[in-house]
Amino acid sequence: MTHQDTLLLEKLALAIGETQTNAIQSFIPEEAPFDVEQRQWLNGLFTGLYAFTRAASDKGTKPEVGTALTVLFGSQSGTAESLSKDLKKFAKTQGFDATVAELDSVDPTDLASINHLLIVAATFGEGEPTDNAKNFYAKLMAEDAAALPASLNFSVCGLGDSSYPNFNNVAVDLDRRLGELGATRASDLVKCDVAYDDDYASWKAEVFKAPSFASAAGSAQAPEPEEAGPKFDKNHPFLATLLASDCLNEEGSAKVVNHVEISLAGGGEDLAYSVGDSLGVWPVNDAALVSEILKVAGFTGKETVELKGGSCKLRSALLTKLDIVTAIPSTLETWKVELPFADAHIFDLIQHGIADFTPQKLVDGMRPLQPRLYSIASSPKKHPGEVHLTVGEVHYEMGNRARQGVASLFLGKRLPEGGSLGVYIQRSSHFHLPQDDTTPVIMIGPGTGIAPFHAFLEEREMRKATGKNWLFFGDQHEKTDYLYRDELNNWKETGLLTNLSLAWSRDGMDKVYVQHLIERDGAQFFEWLQQGAAIYICGDASRMAADVDKAIRKVVAVHGGLDGAGVDAYMTSLAHDHRYQRDVY
Repeated sequence: MTHQDTLLLEKLALAIGETQTNAIQSFIPEEAPFDVEQRQWLNGLFTGLYAFTRAASDKGTKPEVGTALTVLFGSQSGTAESLSKDLKKFAKTQGFDATVAELDSVDPTDLASINHLLIVAATFGEGEPTDNAKNFYAKLMAEDAAALPASLNFSVCGLGDSSYPNFNNVAVDLDRRLGELGATRASDLVKCDVAYDDDYASWKAEVFKAPSFASAAGSAQAPEPEEAGPKFDKNHPFLATLLASDCLNEEGSAKVVNHVEISLAGGGEDLAYSVGDSLGVWPVNDAALVSEILKVAGFTGKETVELKGGSCKLRSALLTKLDIVTAIPSTLETWKVELPFADAHIFDLIQHGIADFTPQKLVDGMRPLQPRLYSIASSPKKHPGEVHLTVGEVHYEMGNRARQGVASLFLGKRLPEGGSLGVYIQRSSHFHLPQDDTTPVIMIGPGTGIAPFHAFLEEREMRKATGKNWLFFGDQHEKTDYLYRDELNNWKETGLLTNLSLAWSRDGMDKVYVQHLIERDGAQFFEWLQQGAAIYICGDASRMAADVDKAIRKVVAVHGGLDGAGVDAYMTSLAHDHRYQRDVY
């Protein structure tokens, strides 16, 4: 081979890299000093070399796939779902490729094929699973639940409220049952209280340090760029302005329900919301109660105390940073006192007497003040730049002392018009109107449960939705407790409200509730379901929502001709198709 031929081959080899982004046709030009067979052989050689170098190049640029991880959540207000999404992002930095889904999207038997599982489960009501975890929970707790392999490594994080009995009951049950069925606990259960941030962060860190997780992790990758989350959240609220707070009840009512209007001016897209979402409100405690506590405790309020965020004056801590109402088990333990009577509050315990009392011990026994979530009662299409709420003031007596709700009185009485309050949007993934505006909608919301449906109707009006609308509403007395009377009657006259069913529990000899009207109009109710209607329920979970569920099941059984198993299957199908949604508390 001549020197000129050698130079030609060197140029051909260099050409391999230059053609990696182009389709390969032939490396050997026609003028090269080779016969046909030699040219074909060399083309094959260089094609193979090209494929080899291309594969090596791709291997160097493509990220390795992380170890599979399943994250399941049970969420009612959206917090557990939000934390699960946070887990997914963090897991990628630890070498895991996580998928996130609600608990009811899987069957317990599916867990046998999983090696790494994390569960974030909220408990609500009287220690019950959330709506999107009920089926999974029931099947896992069943006596005939299938055994699970030891290769399933799991950990559970619970969300709850320690002021309620059965604190974190669902998470405790899931953690115990998974272990009983043979799965391997990677790290211990963590039971978060309403101030969950620190406990959740500790659990998240410990999980990925656990041997079964640390040893299985793939190559850690930086999170992929994604759309930024909202600027304002629970820990970074927006400073909004109260526009108005007007009572919806007439004189003589035993209740005070306020229609609250709040300006979001200046918040922009970071405070964009949809009907079905909730508004988080940071309240300020009652200054009069703070003064009473200081007086009984023997402090001036000028004392300095240490909190998580640093030091501050005692009065300021009691006004804006601490729950000065709710006594929880850790309160009794820290203060070394017993309840003077059932459900006693903070003030009662202080009045009862605390040993070795100091300002610091006082605040150490209180949990952090938390925001309240309220169902949004307005459509952003009808009220741009504003958000409206329907808030019932909480008034009651306990221990021969008048009590008041913290946030409801803050919004209804203590905060003046023009005053500022911290807010954020809590988005809901499970409580929204159908995208198809022709879908019939059945809304069941007595009392303040009407809030989201007031928003739904405003939204359907603005969207000129053609789907039928049926509202079930009720309260004590028609004369004094008919919330949004004028608007509802107007919507009935215009035809936006196809059906308006009203139940007044104190206006007759017999108490009439919305569930009674559902059964009374069962034939039409079932007809709407057969036409594809979606059911929405908002309000009290333990009584109203449970009674309404029973009424709906009875209607399905009677008018659908189904037995118990058939009713269960029908209701499960409704939930699966997102045609049975609840915003309950």
